Amino acid sequence: MGSKLCNEDVTGPSDANKAILAVYDIFGFFPQTLQGADILAAGNGQESYQVFMPDFFEGNAAKIEWYPPKTKEQQACLGEWFQCADWSVHRKKLPGLLRAAEEINPEIKAWGIIGYCWGGKMASIVAGDEPGLFKVAVQTSPARIDHKDAQHVKIPTMLLASEEESVESVEQYAEHLDVPKHVERFEDQVHGFMSARADLADGRARKEYERGYALALKFFNDHL
Repeated sequence: MGSKLCNEDVTGPSDANKAILAVYDIFGFFPQTLQGADILAAGNGQESYQVFMPDFFEGNAAKIEWYPPKTKEQQACLGEWFQCADWSVHRKKLPGLLRAAEEINPEIKAWGIIGYCWGGKMASIVAGDEPGLFKVAVQTSPARIDHKDAQHVKIPTMLLASEEESVESVEQYAEHLDVPKHVERFEDQVHGFMSARADLADGRARKEYERGYALALKFFNDHL
């Protein structure tokens, strides 16, 4: 996709002056993730946002049955796929994607970013960019949490972790953030509980999915 956007990648009011870039997890466009984009676009009565979710993987997302890998074949497939998922490659697309979005909606004056798992790491990395493209960053179930990233973060940052991220890594990341922040562990939720791995048929999982989005919306309302 490079720096192009399709109409299918966009949700929310076409004249919104604030926008959110949603960076999906390794499984790409999943119903739970798309539903989350719609929740963010609808807002909570205070703000509404236009939400853009580009197809970074150009239709070649990982298969959900590969994770967690149960066989050597699945492990091999996942490992091979990740060779094309290096963050340093995909983050180069961001300026062009934002320009393309602003051509669709010239009213956009400010950007936030939300990243899921793989995308959560992307949000953590770009939160330290200077000059920055984004005013606020939200990470859910972020991959490869590293307090060294936190040391460089320059914008308000939220981290919503699952039970599968280590307590130590989450605590260290929070300790090294020197910006407005909200860091919280969802102790009984799986990695990806706000995106592709969310089991919305389960009452508890749905409740925590919805709570996560409510927290994210409040954070965007407060800082974007």
